[in-house]
Amino acid sequence: MTVKRIDIRSARTNLEVHADQTILDAALAAKLPYPHGCRSGRCGACKSRLIEGEVELLQHSPFALTDEEKAGGLILACRALPVTNSAVAWLGGGEEDAVQTPQRLSGIVTHLEDLTHDIKLVRIDAEDGGSSRFVAGQYAQVSFDGVLARSYSMANRHGDGRVEFHIRHVVGGATSQYVHGALKAGDKVTLEYPMGSSYLRENHSGPILCIAGGSGLAPIKSIVETALAHGLKQPIHLYFGARSERDLYLVDHFRALAEWHANFVFRPVLSEADSAGYRRGFVTEAVAEDLSDLDGWKAYVAGPPPMVDAAMEVAFARGLNRSDMHADVFFTPEPAE
Repeated sequence: MTVKRIDIRSARTNLEVHADQTILDAALAAKLPYPHGCRSGRCGACKSRLIEGEVELLQHSPFALTDEEKAGGLILACRALPVTNSAVAWLGGGEEDAVQTPQRLSGIVTHLEDLTHDIKLVRIDAEDGGSSRFVAGQYAQVSFDGVLARSYSMANRHGDGRVEFHIRHVVGGATSQYVHGALKAGDKVTLEYPMGSSYLRENHSGPILCIAGGSGLAPIKSIVETALAHGLKQPIHLYFGARSERDLYLVDHFRALAEWHANFVFRPVLSEADSAGYRRGFVTEAVAEDLSDLDGWKAYVAGPPPMVDAAMEVAFARGLNRSDMHADVFFTPEPAE
């Protein structure tokens, strides 16, 4: 087996990287707190500078790494297969992007609730009564008994000693089928968190745009509630897209928040059904119609990958800086769950 040595300058560590192993995979296997998010070449959180050597870059989103950035010597660690011995350094992002090392905790399911016909709220308390810190918008790797681990975003604010997830039933998905059909209060769960780069940047003073699709509302809920609770006064716009009215949830909750906070605007949008009181069309079209200039904004996007891609296209076309777009995109491995 061909092995390459990689000098991770940011961590002052040398690693062995095996054939068909990315730099990020090797770093995480060695328990290094390498910055990362989606692990699929879509978010750019693991963007790094190639100082020495040569790598092969697997397929990735041009949002995560542009041609200009590649020409300037940048790579994505999650998509980089070393061709030679190499040296890399992840990009520093200042205090707000400080890396948190994920912790593994045991938890107990304390509450289950149907939010829609196919989305279930799962509340988990730490088994020892403690909790791990996370930032609004981050996610956890969740392991239920006997089924494959999956990534789910925290829907609650940090600080209440528990975590909540919104888990959608995926047809043919073993994990989500287990959650919707067999999981019960009292069951034990293993959590590894916090993870993800699409978290609230509280030092940002400009307007905030949040776009959610389906159960992607979970991290957006955490971001919006935290921003309002912490006294952020800038305009905060939440667009929530769903197919039909039965796919919407927490509408009354967000409408109440909009009544209580003059700086918060909530726009639910239905793509496949007309219903009184709701806009019709794709959620990204609603954003395009309402907001013409996003220069100076921060954008947080969560939902199905096609919606995230469309949201990025709309936002960048309206002047959003690429560094102000934050999205963690999850994929269901093949075969499905």
